[in-house]
Amino acid sequence: MSNTDSFIDEVTEEVRRDQLYKMLRRYGWIAALVLLLIIGGVAWLEIRKAQARAQAEALGDAMLAALSVDDTADRAQALTGISAGSAEGAAVLAMMTAAEQAKADDIPAAIATLDQLSVDGDVPAIYRQVAQFKSLILQSGVTDADERRLSFDALAQPGNPLRLLASEQLALIDIETGDTEAALARYQDILGDAELTQDLQQRALQVIVALGGSPEAGTTGQDAGLSFGTDN
Repeated sequence: MSNTDSFIDEVTEEVRRDQLYKMLRRYGWIAALVLLLIIGGVAWLEIRKAQARAQAEALGDAMLAALSVDDTADRAQALTGISAGSAEGAAVLAMMTAAEQAKADDIPAAIATLDQLSVDGDVPAIYRQVAQFKSLILQSGVTDADERRLSFDALAQPGNPLRLLASEQLALIDIETGDTEAALARYQDILGDAELTQDLQQRALQVIVALGGSPEAGTTGQDAGLSFGTDN
């Protein structure tokens, strides 16, 4: 019986092996194709990463070369001639270009550069918002206060990462237009905000005192007197 069982097992194993070979001959190309696709996909991702890295390095080198130019206007001109190659790179390049244009006292060009970036749908929203904010700062004394107020109001809405900075600019517009009470009230609101930063708190406290007001008790995360370095 044992020899018979052994023979049956051998035959069964041989049949299974033949069936496996037949399946491999019939469907093996599918497994090979899947394997090739996986290997190709990994290789493609690595190539894309290498290209992105090389592109970023080339952009950085070009910007450093442009910034090494002595004359401010020439630096701005050199930056405008650089091709970024990516949306994020283009955003950083545009902001650097606008900064150099502003340093060269070419405010209209700086505003135009930032405005173009602020409406570029290819770049992330935060870049567009920062560009709009910087443009509005440069427009002080150039664009009507009411028009700037409308734009800063949009940036000061809840959920906007620049809302407190925009609120500060709205307070400065209140001062510019002679509405001291509105400016003081806005600064008090800023001091009571849970997301208030230390630098903004310091500026708000200084302006409130300069306008003849005093911080309301309990409106800041830390004692107002301590912010000015006084003892209580």
